[in-house]
Amino acid sequence: MGTSDEQIDDLIDILLVEPNPGDSRLFTENFSDAKLLNTIYTVSDAESALDFLHQRNRHSDKPRPDIVLLEPQLPRQNGMDVLSELKNEPALDDIPVIVLTSSEAGEDIMQSYGIDADSYIRKPVEPDEFVEFVQSIEDFWFAIVQKSSQ
Repeated sequence: MGTSDEQIDDLIDILLVEPNPGDSRLFTENFSDAKLLNTIYTVSDAESALDFLHQRNRHSDKPRPDIVLLEPQLPRQNGMDVLSELKNEPALDDIPVIVLTSSEAGEDIMQSYGIDADSYIRKPVEPDEFVEFVQSIEDFWFAIVQKSSQ
């Protein structure tokens, strides 16, 4: 068992941008079940995501997330607006963004806008796919941590 200092280093603040409350609940429950040391915050639209990222308005007391899980199909503004602002804002452009796609075509569409996410992961559809999904997020995060420590 690690020391409390090691555990603090392993804490991950995740921002999930997901308009579907049922999906948000499934994501939150599965991350909790996976026993990852993280806090998952959820917002349902681009405006709330940008407020959270800029720590303004009702999200002024929230931490800057370590990673963003972004559903591109959002009400009003789409996920491309969030991704574009993240990648064009020097204070935010180092936050890794994983775009949640429903298919390979979704990834191609996102890339056609010319704004690259750090990773694209297919959104789980069946409950048993969430275990693999959570593992892929964990693997991505540890790859980022290892890369930055080298």
